[in-house]
Amino acid sequence: MEPFINGLLISGVVILVRIAWVVPTAYLPRLVSKKLRVRDPFPAWQNVTIIAWSGMRGVISLAAAFALPFVLPDGRPFPGRNYILFLTFGVILVTLVFQGLTLPLVIRKLRIKGDSSADEEERTARLEANKAAIELIKKLRENGDFSPEVVDRLRAEYDERVEQLQLCAENPDDCRGEIATPQYQRLQHEALRVERQTIIRLRNERVINDDALRRIQRDLDLAEARLTGP
Repeated sequence: MEPFINGLLISGVVILVRIAWVVPTAYLPRLVSKKLRVRDPFPAWQNVTIIAWSGMRGVISLAAAFALPFVLPDGRPFPGRNYILFLTFGVILVTLVFQGLTLPLVIRKLRIKGDSSADEEERTARLEANKAAIELIKKLRENGDFSPEVVDRLRAEYDERVEQLQLCAENPDDCRGEIATPQYQRLQHEALRVERQTIIRLRNERVINDDALRRIQRDLDLAEARLTGP
């Protein structure tokens, strides 16, 4: 019974030590350095709590314990090796099961929401870039450097991108930074899927050869990459 009690005690110490380490390191440097506070403001205590509670142990801890030698240089067995392995396994089990299973509950209780600032910045940058491209297209059309048909075709593509980005700005939870809305993406994917099936059928019927198939597939891959983004 004593090994189990010791395993629970050490697991508790491991959890508390992480909390005692994470909380000061999140706030003390910002208290000391004004430049750091300006560049990187104080994090919300809820976020710090999640980081402190997410100290699950795993394969690295177990590998470190297994790395202990079986015997000492003088041939004697390594003292307490099996006990160390047991305690290590206990810490891994407690942190993975207890902390891992309670982490979703802690997140819900603290009412933590995802940080969408990166998605908003990406949408804003994409929108500004596409608007700048549209302005250039207008100037080129006025100058007559390109035929009206080519200019109008490209302008329509950029107008569609801007429309999709504005829809994403109105419904950010449905887009998460992508150019197209999920509904548009599904429709486009279905259309690309049918195109792929059609060209494969034409190849199988010997209407087109393998070279033509590969060239068309490359264009379809590029279209799908533009749709989904990186």
